[in-house]
Amino acid sequence: MSEKTCIFCKIIRKEAPASILYEDDQILAFMDIRPVSEGHMLIIPKHHYVDIFDTPEEVLAATHKVSKKIAAAVKKATKADGISIVQQNGKAAGQDIFHLHVHVIPRFEGKKMPRFEELGVVDRETLERAAEKIRQQLPN
Repeated sequence: MSEKTCIFCKIIRKEAPASILYEDDQILAFMDIRPVSEGHMLIIPKHHYVDIFDTPEEVLAATHKVSKKIAAAVKKATKADGISIVQQNGKAAGQDIFHLHVHVIPRFEGKKMPRFEELGVVDRETLERAAEKIRQQLPN
């Protein structure tokens, strides 16, 4: 997958729609269109790196710094019992988009996490409502 065809790169270039929650010069955070639960976010570097092995350490650090900030806001906004931070590397690990990405997933007691391929696409309006709730919890 090249930067030209990568869906995440298209989102970065604003060529594909996304419910963007956070953006700085290196990192972009947006709602996952196939959420495990309401508030499921993706954090990506703006430069195209395939996986953890391809990504410079300083970019990984920046990605996880934003993941921590987003996770705190998601936990507050969704009143989640916990947060899963998931990052898959390679097809055998379940990676299906080959641009480094970190999932921030609200978790609730008694609810098992489905496999990502079992999830359905959620409409943009629903994603925007969830994003707005999370934005209100982000520090300025």
